Amino acid sequence: MTDTTVRARGLLPSLSPAEQRVARVIIEEAATASRLTITDLAERAGSSETTVIRFCRALGFNGYSQLRLTLAGEAGRSDPDDPVVGSDIGEGDDLAQVVRKIAFADARAVEETAAQIDIAVLEQVVGLVANARRVDIYGVGASAFVATDFQQKLFRIGRIAYAWSDTHLALTSAALLDERDVAFGISHTGTTSDTIDAFAEAGRRGARTVALTNFPKSPITRVADLVLTTAARETTFRSGAMASRLAQLTVIDCVFVGVAQRTYQATRTALEVTYSAITDRRRG
Repeated sequence: MTDTTVRARGLLPSLSPAEQRVARVIIEEAATASRLTITDLAERAGSSETTVIRFCRALGFNGYSQLRLTLAGEAGRSDPDDPVVGSDIGEGDDLAQVVRKIAFADARAVEETAAQIDIAVLEQVVGLVANARRVDIYGVGASAFVATDFQQKLFRIGRIAYAWSDTHLALTSAALLDERDVAFGISHTGTTSDTIDAFAEAGRRGARTVALTNFPKSPITRVADLVLTTAARETTFRSGAMASRLAQLTVIDCVFVGVAQRTYQATRTALEVTYSAITDRRRG
């Protein structure tokens, strides 16, 4: 999947139904889309040329010509996806095909997430977390596992951090934050009310807010100071799947390691002390 199709997939929820049909043609037929005229693309999407132009502008292109040139260039730099592993899981797939498709989706989620991370935004986030009095992390459902992982990583190197998945506790925590603190809101869809409500409350109290989502124009981004995005594809049987969590964990690891680098000596000391504390809990 190319950079352009990754962006198109991330924008899908924020597009109109007609624009979504255009986006799906681009996503599903990236290898051939660059050879379509604007009229051909509109017809294939059951849309209009005007809608195609709107879609191009939503992606940040001046017009269809620029989109075609970009798609052609990206197609020339990459090999086409395996038609088996790159497709959705079907009713007739045998278990070997299911394994291949799951492994492909998980690996691709990590690769595409790493490729599209905005380094400038990541630098800002690392700086905020490294200098924060405390970091409160909000996430429910599948994202709660990622929030807990982030909290444990930060706690291990001596950073004050809390992960909240209970709505009442999250709101209570958020109400006690101020400008010295950082709030992280983790939501794959960016539409989870429990996470957004606590996240927004933290912002109202003065905390700096960082959203982690797969969709850069989703509701959670409207109440975020900074936005980090993933690029995970989900399939028929894998909504909230491992691919999205792996993508989120990839970003979290980048933030964590960045913070650890900035506090290198303190981090090394904390890791040594905490490792020593739990060594006798291991059985040889």
